[in-house]
Amino acid sequence: MTAKPSPASATDFLSNLNDECATLKAFVVLLEDEQRTLLGQHTEELLSLADAKIQLANKVATLSAARRRFLPEGTRDMAEWLKKNAPQGLPTWHEARQLAAQVQRLNQTNGELIQIKLRYNQQALGVLYGAVQSTAGLYGADGQPNQPSASRTLGSV
Repeated sequence: MTAKPSPASATDFLSNLNDECATLKAFVVLLEDEQRTLLGQHTEELLSLADAKIQLANKVATLSAARRRFLPEGTRDMAEWLKKNAPQGLPTWHEARQLAAQVQRLNQTNGELIQIKLRYNQQALGVLYGAVQSTAGLYGADGQPNQPSASRTLGSV
């Protein structure tokens, strides 16, 4: 049997749920900004975006934990509980779930973009390192020019 929440706790619960939904919306906007930055050339903004992501993730976790504290122990289906106890919160709950799924998809996509950029940067560093190695010994011990080895030339792919 689920106990109906008191009016004050129902108001607090719905307020918390609205805050959680608003925070998830902010998270979506932040991840979209991160994606634009990753696709652009000015990646120096990524550090501040990473800090903001950590703050929003912590806020979502805090609000989610607070929401769960409102629920009776053993509540498994949030939508069912809302239907019986606070039906006006059901649309917000559905929106929060959709936003959480969108956050997960965006974060996964951004992680893949980061991996692609990382591989590209590692390849570029490898080419530069190879170019430095081939020109480092420009002259041999006998004073004759060294012939570069059969490696890629700078700027080639």
